[in-house]
Amino acid sequence: MSKDTAPPLPAPLAVPVADSHTHLDMQDTTVDEALARASSVGVTTVIQVGCDLKGSRWAAETAAAYENVHAAVALHPNEAPRIVLGDPEGNRSPQGARAAGGDSALDDALGEIDRLAGLPQVRAVGETGLDHFRTGPDGVAAQERSFRAHIEMAKRHGKALVIHDREAHADVLRILAEEGAPDRTVFHCYSGDAEMAEVCADRGYFMSFAGNMTFKNAQPLRDALAVAPLELVLVETDAPFLTPAPYRGRPNAPYLIPVTVRAMAAVRNIGEDELAAAIMANTVRAFGLDGDTV
Repeated sequence: MSKDTAPPLPAPLAVPVADSHTHLDMQDTTVDEALARASSVGVTTVIQVGCDLKGSRWAAETAAAYENVHAAVALHPNEAPRIVLGDPEGNRSPQGARAAGGDSALDDALGEIDRLAGLPQVRAVGETGLDHFRTGPDGVAAQERSFRAHIEMAKRHGKALVIHDREAHADVLRILAEEGAPDRTVFHCYSGDAEMAEVCADRGYFMSFAGNMTFKNAQPLRDALAVAPLELVLVETDAPFLTPAPYRGRPNAPYLIPVTVRAMAAVRNIGEDELAAAIMANTVRAFGLDGDTV
Protein backbone atom coordinates (compact mmCIF):
# COMPACT_ATOMS: atom_id res chain seq x y z
CA MET A 1 0.00 0.00 0.00
CA SER A 2 1.35 3.43 -0.97
CA LYS A 3 2.40 5.76 1.84
CA ASP A 4 0.26 8.41 0.14
CA THR A 5 -2.90 6.29 0.45
CA ALA A 6 -5.28 7.36 3.20
CA PRO A 7 -6.00 4.64 5.77
CA PRO A 8 -9.51 3.15 5.79
CA LEU A 9 -12.27 4.38 8.06
CA PRO A 10 -12.14 2.59 11.44
CA ALA A 11 -15.22 1.19 13.11
CA PRO A 12 -17.17 4.09 14.66
CA LEU A 13 -17.01 4.89 18.34
CA ALA A 14 -20.32 4.46 20.15
CA VAL A 15 -19.55 7.46 22.39
CA PRO A 16 -18.54 10.73 20.64
CA VAL A 17 -15.04 12.05 21.22
CA ALA A 18 -12.99 15.12 20.28
CA ASP A 19 -9.69 15.55 18.48
CA SER A 20 -7.93 18.01 20.77
CA HIS A 21 -5.20 18.98 18.29
CA THR A 22 -5.27 18.89 14.51
CA HIS A 23 -4.02 20.88 11.52
CA LEU A 24 -6.79 20.79 8.93
CA ASP A 25 -4.94 23.34 6.81
CA MET A 26 -2.07 20.89 6.31
CA GLN A 27 -4.27 17.96 5.29
CA ASP A 28 -4.98 16.90 1.72
CA THR A 29 -8.74 17.34 1.94
CA THR A 30 -11.34 20.05 2.36
CA VAL A 31 -12.58 21.05 5.79
CA ASP A 32 -16.05 19.74 4.95
CA GLU A 33 -14.67 16.37 3.86
CA ALA A 34 -12.46 16.08 6.94
CA LEU A 35 -15.29 16.89 9.32
CA ALA A 36 -17.75 14.56 7.57
CA ARG A 37 -15.32 11.64 7.73
CA ALA A 38 -14.55 12.36 11.37
CA SER A 39 -18.22 12.64 12.32
CA SER A 40 -19.01 9.33 10.60
CA VAL A 41 -16.80 7.50 13.12
CA GLY A 42 -17.82 9.47 16.22
CA VAL A 43 -15.27 12.30 16.21
CA THR A 44 -17.63 15.25 16.49
CA THR A 45 -15.38 18.11 17.60
CA VAL A 46 -11.89 19.27 16.61
CA ILE A 47 -9.45 21.88 17.88
CA GLN A 48 -7.76 23.50 14.87
CA VAL A 49 -4.29 24.72 15.84
CA GLY A 50 -2.33 27.54 14.26
CA CYS A 51 1.49 27.58 14.26
CA ASP A 52 2.23 30.96 12.68
CA LEU A 53 0.39 34.14 11.76
CA LYS A 54 -1.14 32.78 8.57
CA GLY A 55 -2.17 29.50 10.17
CA SER A 56 -3.57 31.20 13.26
CA ARG A 57 -5.69 33.56 11.18
CA TRP A 58 -6.94 30.58 9.18
CA ALA A 59 -7.76 28.69 12.38
CA ALA A 60 -9.80 31.61 13.72
CA GLU A 61 -11.65 32.07 10.41
CA THR A 62 -12.42 28.36 10.12
CA ALA A 63 -13.65 28.10 13.69
CA ALA A 64 -15.95 31.05 13.06
CA ALA A 65 -17.43 29.24 10.05
CA TYR A 66 -17.91 25.78 11.60
CA GLU A 67 -19.73 25.14 14.88
CA ASN A 68 -17.74 21.99 15.66
CA VAL A 69 -14.32 23.54 14.97
CA HIS A 70 -12.58 25.55 17.70
CA ALA A 71 -9.34 27.45 17.25
CA ALA A 72 -6.00 27.68 19.02
CA VAL A 73 -3.61 30.42 17.91
CA ALA A 74 0.10 30.91 18.50
CA LEU A 75 3.60 31.19 17.18
CA HIS A 76 5.07 27.67 17.26
CA PRO A 77 8.29 27.50 19.32
CA ASN A 78 10.30 27.13 16.12
CA GLU A 79 8.56 30.12 14.54
CA ALA A 80 9.77 32.66 17.12
CA PRO A 81 13.50 32.21 16.34
CA ARG A 82 12.77 32.37 12.60
CA ILE A 83 11.11 35.74 13.09
CA VAL A 84 13.82 37.17 15.36
CA LEU A 85 16.76 35.87 13.33
CA GLY A 86 15.21 36.75 9.99
CA ASP A 87 13.31 34.32 7.79
CA PRO A 88 14.89 33.39 4.45
CA GLU A 89 11.47 32.17 3.31
CA GLY A 90 10.09 35.69 3.69
CA ASN A 91 8.11 35.76 6.92
CA ARG A 92 5.72 38.68 6.82
CA SER A 93 4.58 41.06 9.51
CA PRO A 94 0.90 41.48 10.46
CA GLN A 95 0.79 44.45 8.09
CA GLY A 96 2.00 42.33 5.18
CA ALA A 97 5.51 43.74 4.85
CA ARG A 98 8.55 41.49 4.79
CA ALA A 99 9.81 41.12 8.35
CA ALA A 100 13.35 42.33 8.91
CA GLY A 101 13.80 40.21 12.02
CA GLY A 102 14.75 41.23 15.52
CA ASP A 103 12.78 41.61 18.72
CA SER A 104 10.45 44.23 17.20
CA ALA A 105 9.33 41.76 14.53
CA LEU A 106 8.54 39.20 17.22
CA ASP A 107 6.63 41.83 19.18
CA ASP A 108 4.55 42.63 16.09
CA ALA A 109 3.76 38.97 15.53
CA LEU A 110 2.87 38.42 19.19
CA GLY A 111 0.58 41.43 19.01
CA GLU A 112 -1.37 39.83 16.20
CA ILE A 113 -1.63 36.54 18.10
CA ASP A 114 -2.89 38.54 21.09
CA ARG A 115 -5.60 40.09 18.93
CA LEU A 116 -6.70 36.70 17.63
CA ALA A 117 -6.64 35.20 21.13
CA GLY A 118 -9.38 37.62 22.15
CA LEU A 119 -11.86 36.25 19.59
CA PRO A 120 -14.67 34.10 21.03
CA GLN A 121 -14.11 31.17 18.65
CA VAL A 122 -10.47 30.98 19.76
CA ARG A 123 -10.45 28.64 22.74
CA ALA A 124 -6.73 28.32 23.36
CA VAL A 125 -3.35 29.97 23.01
CA GLY A 126 -0.97 27.44 21.48
CA GLU A 127 0.84 25.56 20.37
CA THR A 128 3.57 27.33 22.25
CA GLY A 129 6.40 26.11 24.43
CA LEU A 130 9.95 24.96 23.77
CA ASP A 131 11.59 22.76 21.14
CA HIS A 132 15.22 21.87 21.81
CA PHE A 133 15.18 19.33 18.97
CA ARG A 134 14.87 21.67 15.98
CA THR A 135 16.06 25.00 17.36
CA GLY A 136 19.69 25.42 18.36
CA PRO A 137 21.21 27.51 21.15
CA ASP A 138 20.96 30.72 19.13
CA GLY A 139 17.17 30.47 19.18
CA VAL A 140 16.62 29.63 22.85
CA ALA A 141 16.13 33.21 24.01
CA ALA A 142 13.50 33.93 21.35
CA GLN A 143 11.67 30.71 22.17
CA GLU A 144 11.57 31.45 25.87
CA ARG A 145 10.46 35.05 25.37
CA SER A 146 7.70 33.94 23.04
CA PHE A 147 6.61 31.18 25.42
CA ARG A 148 6.36 33.56 28.37
CA ALA A 149 4.34 36.00 26.26
CA HIS A 150 1.89 33.27 25.24
CA ILE A 151 1.44 32.22 28.88
CA GLU A 152 0.57 35.79 29.80
CA MET A 153 -1.90 36.03 26.90
CA ALA A 154 -3.67 32.83 27.84
CA LYS A 155 -4.14 34.02 31.42
CA ARG A 156 -5.28 37.50 30.43
CA HIS A 157 -7.83 36.22 27.91
CA GLY A 158 -8.94 33.31 30.10
CA LYS A 159 -8.04 30.76 27.44
CA ALA A 160 -6.41 27.35 27.66
CA LEU A 161 -2.67 27.09 27.04
CA VAL A 162 -1.51 24.39 24.60
CA ILE A 163 2.09 23.30 25.12
CA HIS A 164 4.55 22.01 22.53
CA ASP A 165 7.34 20.31 24.46
CA ARG A 166 10.04 18.55 22.48
CA GLU A 167 13.15 17.45 24.38
CA ALA A 168 12.62 20.36 26.77
CA HIS A 169 10.65 18.89 29.67
CA ALA A 170 12.57 20.46 32.55
CA ASP A 171 12.67 23.93 30.98
CA VAL A 172 8.98 23.87 30.05
CA LEU A 173 7.98 22.89 33.58
CA ARG A 174 10.35 25.50 35.04
CA ILE A 175 8.95 28.35 32.96
CA LEU A 176 5.36 27.34 33.70
CA ALA A 177 6.22 27.43 37.40
CA GLU A 178 8.01 30.77 37.12
CA GLU A 179 5.23 32.48 35.16
CA GLY A 180 2.31 30.70 36.81
CA ALA A 181 0.43 28.39 34.47
CA PRO A 182 -3.10 29.22 33.33
CA ASP A 183 -5.92 27.34 35.04
CA ARG A 184 -6.22 25.12 31.95
CA THR A 185 -2.92 23.89 30.52
CA VAL A 186 -2.64 21.12 27.93
CA PHE A 187 0.50 19.20 27.05
CA HIS A 188 -0.13 18.50 23.38
CA CYS A 189 1.30 15.25 22.01
CA TYR A 190 2.46 14.35 25.50
CA SER A 191 6.08 13.21 25.22
CA GLY A 192 7.21 12.74 28.82
CA ASP A 193 7.54 9.59 30.89
CA ALA A 194 5.53 8.29 33.83
CA GLU A 195 7.52 10.38 36.33
CA MET A 196 6.73 13.57 34.43
CA ALA A 197 3.07 12.51 34.16
CA GLU A 198 2.93 12.48 37.94
CA VAL A 199 4.32 16.03 38.04
CA CYS A 200 1.74 17.16 35.48
CA ALA A 201 -1.00 15.45 37.46
CA ASP A 202 0.07 17.21 40.65
CA ARG A 203 -0.16 20.55 38.84
CA GLY A 204 -3.48 19.75 37.15
CA TYR A 205 -2.12 19.82 33.61
CA PHE A 206 -4.02 17.94 30.91
CA MET A 207 -2.04 15.35 28.94
CA SER A 208 -3.07 14.77 25.32
CA PHE A 209 -1.93 11.51 23.73
CA ALA A 210 -1.42 11.11 19.98
CA GLY A 211 -0.96 8.22 17.57
CA ASN A 212 2.70 7.83 18.49
CA MET A 213 1.64 6.14 21.74
CA THR A 214 0.85 3.12 19.51
CA PHE A 215 4.41 2.86 18.15
CA LYS A 216 6.51 -0.12 19.20
CA ASN A 217 9.22 2.08 20.75
CA ALA A 218 6.73 4.18 22.74
CA GLN A 219 6.53 2.18 25.97
CA PRO A 220 7.40 5.29 28.05
CA LEU A 221 4.30 7.00 26.63
CA ARG A 222 2.14 4.01 27.48
CA ASP A 223 3.61 3.97 30.98
CA ALA A 224 2.72 7.66 31.32
CA LEU A 225 -0.81 7.05 30.09
CA ALA A 226 -1.20 4.23 32.61
CA VAL A 227 -0.52 6.56 35.56
CA ALA A 228 -2.14 9.78 34.29
CA PRO A 229 -5.42 10.55 36.11
CA LEU A 230 -8.32 9.73 33.82
CA GLU A 231 -9.80 13.20 34.35
CA LEU A 232 -6.67 14.78 32.80
CA VAL A 233 -6.37 12.60 29.67
CA LEU A 234 -7.12 13.89 26.15
CA VAL A 235 -6.61 12.40 22.68
CA GLU A 236 -5.41 14.02 19.47
CA THR A 237 -4.18 13.31 15.98
CA ASP A 238 -1.72 16.17 15.39
CA ALA A 239 -2.75 15.34 11.81
CA PRO A 240 -1.36 15.04 9.24
CA PHE A 241 1.47 13.80 11.49
CA LEU A 242 1.85 10.86 13.91
CA THR A 243 -0.54 8.42 12.23
CA PRO A 244 -1.22 5.53 14.63
CA ALA A 245 -0.11 1.97 13.99
CA PRO A 246 -0.76 0.00 11.85
CA TYR A 247 -0.90 3.00 9.47
CA ARG A 248 2.29 4.74 10.55
CA GLY A 249 3.81 6.72 7.67
CA ARG A 250 0.49 7.30 5.91
CA PRO A 251 -1.57 10.52 6.10
CA ASN A 252 -3.24 11.17 9.44
CA ALA A 253 -6.64 12.82 9.89
CA PRO A 254 -9.24 13.29 12.64
CA TYR A 255 -11.22 10.24 11.50
CA LEU A 256 -8.39 8.02 12.78
CA ILE A 257 -8.94 9.06 16.41
CA PRO A 258 -10.84 5.79 17.15
CA VAL A 259 -7.66 3.80 16.42
CA THR A 260 -5.77 5.71 19.11
CA VAL A 261 -8.69 5.66 21.55
CA ARG A 262 -8.87 1.87 21.35
CA ALA A 263 -5.13 1.55 21.91
CA MET A 264 -5.39 3.90 24.90
CA ALA A 265 -8.30 1.93 26.34
CA ALA A 266 -6.20 -1.23 26.16
CA VAL A 267 -3.37 0.45 28.08
CA ARG A 268 -5.80 1.71 30.72
CA ASN A 269 -7.64 -1.64 30.80
CA ILE A 270 -11.02 0.07 30.51
CA GLY A 271 -13.77 -0.01 27.90
CA GLU A 272 -13.50 2.32 24.92
CA ASP A 273 -16.91 3.84 25.74
CA GLU A 274 -15.78 4.77 29.25
CA LEU A 275 -12.58 6.28 27.93
CA ALA A 276 -14.33 8.19 25.13
CA ALA A 277 -16.84 9.66 27.58
CA ALA A 278 -14.03 10.78 29.90
CA ILE A 279 -12.03 12.28 27.03
CA MET A 280 -15.00 14.28 25.77
CA ALA A 281 -15.78 15.59 29.25
CA ASN A 282 -12.12 16.51 29.71
CA THR A 283 -11.98 18.28 26.34
CA VAL A 284 -15.04 20.34 27.27
CA ARG A 285 -13.36 21.40 30.52
CA ALA A 286 -9.93 21.98 29.02
CA PHE A 287 -11.13 24.26 26.24
CA GLY A 288 -14.16 25.79 27.89
CA LEU A 289 -16.60 24.32 25.37
CA ASP A 290 -20.36 24.04 25.57
CA GLY A 291 -20.96 20.43 26.55
CA ASP A 292 -24.36 20.41 24.83
CA THR A 293 -22.94 21.18 21.38
CA VAL A 294 -19.80 19.03 21.11
